[in-house]
Amino acid sequence: MDRVTSTALCSSGKAIGLREEPGFDGRVVLYPNNQTLKDYLSWRQADCHINNLYNTVFWALVQQSGLTPVQAQERLQGTLAADKNEILFSEFNINYNNEPPVCRKGTVLIWQKVGEVMTKEVKLPVEMEGKKVAVTRTRTKPVPLHCDIIGDAFWKEHPKILDEDS
Repeated sequence: MDRVTSTALCSSGKAIGLREEPGFDGRVVLYPNNQTLKDYLSWRQADCHINNLYNTVFWALVQQSGLTPVQAQERLQGTLAADKNEILFSEFNINYNNEPPVCRKGTVLIWQKVGEVMTKEVKLPVEMEGKKVAVTRTRTKPVPLHCDIIGDAFWKEHPKILDEDS
C-alpha cells in the first residue's frame, strides 16, 4: 500500500508524521463495458459497508464493553449484518443507519464543474487600473461524494461518467 500525505484527511488540516499518514489502495483497471464497471464499483461500495459495519461493532465491543480484540473477533465470527446491527443497537444504542454516509458508503470522487470566485486586479481600461474585482471561473475538479452508487439514481444524475467521450 502506498503512503501519501493528505492534509484533506487529517483532522488538524496539517500534514502529520509518517506513522499517522492515511493510506489508500488505488487501482487502474480497464473494464470491457459500462455494466462491468458499475458492477465492480457497486461491489467496492458494498465491501466498504460490510467492512465498516464489522469494524464499528468490533471497536464498540473492545472500547465500550472491554472485550479483548480476540474476544471481539470470536463474538463476531459467523454473524450476519442483521446480527451486527442488533449488537450495536441493543448493547450500545447505536443505529447503524444513522452513522455518517462517509462511513456507510465510502467516498466517490467525480469530476464536476465548480465555480470559483477569485479576486483579480484589472489591467484595462486605464481608469480602472489597479482596481480589484471578483471574477468567477468554472473549473473541473474532483468532488467527493458519500452517496449510494449501487442503484440507478447516481448513474442517472451523473450520466457523463459513463459517456464514451467524457
